[in-house]
Amino acid sequence: MPAEKSRRVPPFTGVLLLVMVTTGLVVVDATIVTIGLPQIGAELAGGSSAESVVVTYLITMGAVTQVAGSVSDRWGRRPLVLAGIALFTLASLAATQAPTLVFLDLARVAQGVGAAVIMVNGIPLLAGRYDGEERNLAIGAWGSFATAAGLIAPAVGGLLIDTFGWRAVFAINLPLGAAALLLAARVLPRSRRAGPEPRPRPDWAGSLLIMVGLGTATMIMLRSDRAAWTGADTVLAAVAAVALMIFIIVQFRVGSPTLEPRLFAKPAFSGAMVAIFLSRALTTGGAVYLVLYFAEALRLGPTEAGLLMTPIFVAQMITGMVGSKLLSYWPPGLVIGLGYALKAVGLAALAVLVTPDTPWWVLLVPLLAWGGGGGIAGAPVMAVAVNVTDPDRVGMVAGTVSSLASLGAGVGTGMLGAVFAGYGGSSPQAVADGVRAVLLAATALAVLAVLTTLVLINPRRVPRPTPQ
Repeated sequence: MPAEKSRRVPPFTGVLLLVMVTTGLVVVDATIVTIGLPQIGAELAGGSSAESVVVTYLITMGAVTQVAGSVSDRWGRRPLVLAGIALFTLASLAATQAPTLVFLDLARVAQGVGAAVIMVNGIPLLAGRYDGEERNLAIGAWGSFATAAGLIAPAVGGLLIDTFGWRAVFAINLPLGAAALLLAARVLPRSRRAGPEPRPRPDWAGSLLIMVGLGTATMIMLRSDRAAWTGADTVLAAVAAVALMIFIIVQFRVGSPTLEPRLFAKPAFSGAMVAIFLSRALTTGGAVYLVLYFAEALRLGPTEAGLLMTPIFVAQMITGMVGSKLLSYWPPGLVIGLGYALKAVGLAALAVLVTPDTPWWVLLVPLLAWGGGGGIAGAPVMAVAVNVTDPDRVGMVAGTVSSLASLGAGVGTGMLGAVFAGYGGSSPQAVADGVRAVLLAATALAVLAVLTTLVLINPRRVPRPTPQ
């Protein structure tokens, strides 16, 4: 037994480190660029259209995730993860040399493909290396690190841009990506397939339909802060609706679907997916406009505004492991509901406190509550999705989670952006009023997440994990 333990522990440690590092790269790149959009637009003559640098990355991630998850389940994770890391790193190198905005957008598309492959394999890699309580702890470490990485991205981006310029936000990926590639080659298992059964034919029709449907839907959501719809918006909405409807029909007809619709027949799984969608919507949108409040109402610089998100980072890092531990004592729905309730309290308190004259230190406790709630709920809700699913479909579940997270980020940012735009103006008071409305809307989403988890995720529907 001791020999077996000494043989198995190093791969566990290496895989967990790999998943955390690569996930950090992907998550940070989803938000770090936003700080540098004015500089990118000025240098590459993009102006306001520089937002496409963010849009192309998220759209591609949302569209490719299902394909990557399905193929990973069938062809094995090692070759795809290695290819994903390599593509992400090379695309980052291309972005550092971008001479035009179009070139940079294309590099971001390539980054999005690599990012989708990396993200969709994170949970399956952990699920394949851990069992029972150890699995929940591993997912807890991964979830806390991933969420925290996204929230500290504005601070990192501001510091890099202030010091080296906007290209540095892509250059930082090069040494980290190279190190991750070497680590992956060392620790990933060499098995060709993720499952024991013969490799079935991939659902290419379903993959294409989900790419078109999710891609166009995400584009619409990222444009949803605009007051009027154009003819192009209407066409995109029709394309997304038709593609997704045909996709659903195809999934019921093929023998090995990209997304198993019967998974959603399990109330616990559906509840976890809704909670993930709502959480990403309120977290991404709320963070974007809170940083705007720091910059425009409190008149802080990019680096200072980003650093004020640090309390959320600290709280999530601590409470992520607490949430996983609580699963050994409390039902999953109660743990997840507690986390979202704490997040709602923090958001509501921030809504009351945001004014142009509020000292920054007054906001620390609500920020800690926001981050602490997210940390408690984040890992357990993903553990629920994994634990109610067959092992050979874990990659499919991871694809669903990543797709809904990307779509939720787009919906949340667009919807909360529309709330903010309703107040207009650029004065510190107008910005504070707009952010207050955004935080109240985010609070409502958090409350909805609490109700969803308490109703759909309960002990009768989710087996409590046993320590192993």
